[in-house]
Amino acid sequence: MQHSQYTICTPNTAEQMAAYLQLRYQVLRAPWGQEKGSEVDALEGQSIHRMICDESGEVVAVGRVHKVDMENAQIRYMAVADCAQGQGLGSLMLQVLEQAAIERGVKAIQLNAREVALKFYQHNGYQLQKQVHTLYGDIVHFLMDKTLSVNNNHPHQQAYSDWKEHVTELKNTWHQTIPAAKAQQITPVYYDQTQFFVTADRTATKNLHNTIFAGSIYTLATLTGWGWVYMLLKQHNLKADIVLGKADIKYTKPLTGEPVAYTKAEFTSGDIALINSAKTAKISIKVHVCDGDSTAAVFNGVFFAKP
Repeated sequence: MQHSQYTICTPNTAEQMAAYLQLRYQVLRAPWGQEKGSEVDALEGQSIHRMICDESGEVVAVGRVHKVDMENAQIRYMAVADCAQGQGLGSLMLQVLEQAAIERGVKAIQLNAREVALKFYQHNGYQLQKQVHTLYGDIVHFLMDKTLSVNNNHPHQQAYSDWKEHVTELKNTWHQTIPAAKAQQITPVYYDQTQFFVTADRTATKNLHNTIFAGSIYTLATLTGWGWVYMLLKQHNLKADIVLGKADIKYTKPLTGEPVAYTKAEFTSGDIALINSAKTAKISIKVHVCDGDSTAAVFNGVFFAKP
């Protein structure tokens, strides 16, 4: 994602993650004499990480958000380099993290703000709740929260608003007709014609290892693919029965956080419009099931839409 002279991205490589964490340490830990490594916690692998780079590729702002449960999230480790202060990068980072949260079904965000940052967060719509703790005997923190709302200035948010009713309709269909979907609270949460997100309740899908059960991951991925075809039919004003023809899944890591599955237009092939000719449409779909930014499983399915 481009923004003026800055690039907003996810730290995907080891080198990018090192630069991301270095700025976090440099701004939030080093001035108080804390050791390297104190800027990292146990939830990194369950989190969504974003960074802003300047034209030379230098990281100038970072931030993280992780889901606490199906509808709530927490922002942590917001930092802007001294050389980039006063350019609106903090507000931009908040917008990026909030958008990522909205796509994953989050309705409210909390954060613990340093006293010097209270006005900044209030300016960005966060409400002050109470003083919570003092870090390193010096940095007073305050609990703040914000109820997320649709930002129609975002390129895809208007489409999300337009399709929200159909997403709710799909949720009701699943929960009324598929007992497993209701039991695991598998819920479509975001569709904007380019991408589709589905979540599930971690407490209803975890196994004896306190990670997400492989069968629950498979069910979540299958319904995400099925739901994408459902939304394609709605988008083209078509009616059809949707069935899964074949599928395979590869599990790449244990899923420890809140389960989220997504697919998008470039993960899809096939022509749904064949139904107009009374033909069965064959749609191939790839679905990623994620733990924060990282992929825990990749599902490939072939669905048939039969008029």
